[in-house]
Amino acid sequence: MEFSDLVKANRSYRKFDESFLVHREELVQLVEISRYTPSSKNRQPLKYLIVTHPDEVAFVFKHLKWAWFLRQWEGPAPGERPPSYIIMLLDKSLNDRADFDAGISAQTILLGATAKGLGGCIIRTVNRYELGKYFNLGQQFEILLVMAIGKPSQEIVIENDDLMGNMEYWSDEQGRHHVPKRKLDDLLFNRPGMYDQD
Repeated sequence: MEFSDLVKANRSYRKFDESFLVHREELVQLVEISRYTPSSKNRQPLKYLIVTHPDEVAFVFKHLKWAWFLRQWEGPAPGERPPSYIIMLLDKSLNDRADFDAGISAQTILLGATAKGLGGCIIRTVNRYELGKYFNLGQQFEILLVMAIGKPSQEIVIENDDLMGNMEYWSDEQGRHHVPKRKLDDLLFNRPGMYDQD
């Protein structure tokens, strides 16, 4: 698969085939890939808690908020829930923050999942207190985000039309998830006078 196709296939999936189990070894392989990503000052303060046991998976699910713009939606229904999670932790004994590290690593993990025929969703709205207590994380570790990983069962449509600047995603009556993307011309910053002719 071309790299650009891999990036386009890597979407924020929120519905999965819950019966398709993802094994711990596959998630460990994804963490192994992330080991090669850049880290600020090379501190490498990220740790990864892998969750595949059904009881633990169910507990994590209860403490996530799934889609900011789908306010009436309470998350995936039974049968559509992810079978596994990777919880990204900051080891505060190694660095006091890791914003860039976290983004680079999370994207790398999801690209790796996509290459395996899986998919995922990065979730930052989580009940950190309850998850930290449940997994006995202590004061040294801070939960940065949770990645749901599974076999996607959702069609995602990229909207490239001009939607008057509205970037809210939505789901249609057929269950397809629509995600607006700004046009390339909107991303390129052109300095005033850059292309003026003498």
